[in-house]
Amino acid sequence: MSQQDLNRIHVDIFGHQYSLRGQASSAHMRLVAALVDEKMKEIAQVNSRFDLGKVAVLSAVNIADEYIRLLEEYKDLLNALQQDIDKTKTKT
Repeated sequence: MSQQDLNRIHVDIFGHQYSLRGQASSAHMRLVAALVDEKMKEIAQVNSRFDLGKVAVLSAVNIADEYIRLLEEYKDLLNALQQDIDKTKTKT
């Protein structure tokens, strides 16, 4: 994919303007930016003395934690589905 094929948007995250470029749709990139903005505001509300860097890192840690938990839940669901499929196969 060439540079010309990339979507480019401008977003506001935690009061700062950013230019994002990527293969994802503009709507997807806006959703990602909104999630990061929301998480950073949530972290900043806990302690207003946190500087931008600390807010950003703690937001990244929280988002990574949520991502890992969802991956584990996804794997558990796949395993449960595979077990159901295996049980069905042995019954027939």
